[in-house]
Amino acid sequence: MKGSSIKTPLMDDLVARLSGRVLFEDNHLIIINKLPSEIVQGDKTGDTPLAEVVKSYIKKKYKKPGQVYLGLAHRIDRPVSGAVIFARTSKALTRLNAMLKDHKIQKKYMAVVQAKPPEYSGTIVHFLKKNEKKNKSYVVSEAASGGKRAELSYRLLSQSDRYYLMEVQLLTGRHHQIRVQLAALGCPIRGDVKYGFDRPNKDGSIHLHARSLEFIHPVRQETLKIVAPFPDGDPLWTCFEDINIT
Repeated sequence: MKGSSIKTPLMDDLVARLSGRVLFEDNHLIIINKLPSEIVQGDKTGDTPLAEVVKSYIKKKYKKPGQVYLGLAHRIDRPVSGAVIFARTSKALTRLNAMLKDHKIQKKYMAVVQAKPPEYSGTIVHFLKKNEKKNKSYVVSEAASGGKRAELSYRLLSQSDRYYLMEVQLLTGRHHQIRVQLAALGCPIRGDVKYGFDRPNKDGSIHLHARSLEFIHPVRQETLKIVAPFPDGDPLWTCFEDINIT
């Protein structure tokens, strides 16, 4: 149907896009360090989604005939970078989905903000409501119809001459949760004009990065701890590149 197909570059070009960005890979899982320009799944732009790139990578590397199975366990927003988990088997996907529902996958993000948070560490709770038409979430009162509880913890890790680096751990999973909750805290993320930062980044990204994942492998039952390097070539991320994950 006209206007609905996904743009599909040559397979070699797709595979080249993943050079150096495969953080973990076995028969059941593959974890990719997403670029801030990439979409995880297809959308109305028609741009090739990361899921299709990963399928092409698997197809070429393992010389697989026919269709490649790939299940998406979770998503991160297009302007956000960092670790994304894909399942290579239906068994792994079913178990990952259950782990996410039970909050058994620990996800930590790094956010660069211009304002210093009110405390060096803390836990914040809001009730959020999504406006589908605007693709934006808002803080609402607890009693508001459709509001969903959102909770995260944060700590201040470092600062540069103009910015602060915050580590954020999600305790719930809501639409744009980190973005809207940090804005409500008075700390909008650099480049995130949708949630109150005063100017966009030139490349359309925001300075929010899915830095680490820790969970029990859904099939092999061993602990995995994955750390995603910050995006290359960004002076602000480079400023904070020596920060350790604990």
